[in-house]
Amino acid sequence: MTTFIELLLGGLAIGSVYALIALGFVVIFKATEVVNFAHASLLLAGGYVTAVLHDDIGFWPALGVGVAGAAVVGAAVEFFVMRRHRGSDHSVLAIVTIGVDILITTELTRRMGTEVLSLGDPWGDGVVTVGGITLAQTRIAAFVVAGLLITLFLLAFRHTPWGVSMRAAAENPQTAALMGIRLGRVSLSAWAVAGALAAVAALFLTVFPTPGLERATSFAALKAFPAAILGGLDSTTGALVGGLVVGVTESLATGYQGDLSFLGRGIGDLAPYLVMLVVLLIRPAGLLGTKELARV
Repeated sequence: MTTFIELLLGGLAIGSVYALIALGFVVIFKATEVVNFAHASLLLAGGYVTAVLHDDIGFWPALGVGVAGAAVVGAAVEFFVMRRHRGSDHSVLAIVTIGVDILITTELTRRMGTEVLSLGDPWGDGVVTVGGITLAQTRIAAFVVAGLLITLFLLAFRHTPWGVSMRAAAENPQTAALMGIRLGRVSLSAWAVAGALAAVAALFLTVFPTPGLERATSFAALKAFPAAILGGLDSTTGALVGGLVVGVTESLATGYQGDLSFLGRGIGDLAPYLVMLVVLLIRPAGLLGTKELARV
């Protein structure tokens, strides 16, 4: 029972990080109706900046610069690339983001080489033990920070002029533009917010018990893609639910991998995609996604 609780709590913690990344997918999709496959490169960029600077200026300033840097990279991608193709088919724009991801990721991995970079976090390998249940301090910090950021985002999304503009643009872009909402500004801010959230997620994907930031870290962002799809690409709340489901599923499947040996090795990595497939077969729009109705 203790093992199950530890795996469950660890899954909720890493799931909250996946929710941060999934929220970035959702924000961009709601603003532009484009699936952003360059999200992994934004995560890697934020983590790289933090890793390079933390020795010189300290962890917290480096993290701030990393978050700001990832936001700037996201905004630059929107302004210099996506905005130039506005009006193109959404599937074409999604393919463009794949090209952007390859370009940015290749440059960053060239700079990193084979090194595993530390982000200099203050928690180290410390653990907390309560009632026989042991949990890494980094996991607790991940859950708390991700929870705060997601709460702040949802409040801003519902109660600020930016959030109203975002929701209006997602509901009906043409009408929103006629009402004076600048769609370009909404899209730019969505990419910036997604980049900032990805940079924070990069921190908690590379701290203990993982070795650090490496070339394969960007692949972790792909685990958040099932979370966004599972919850519904147009649902901010769905990103939270999807992230937690994926995190818990991955944690339990990895923890009990020995009992699931008949399914083959690496079932923990595959489980989130299997859950996504099952959910989509039952609810094609995702758990909280909006169903599209067509009049025939």
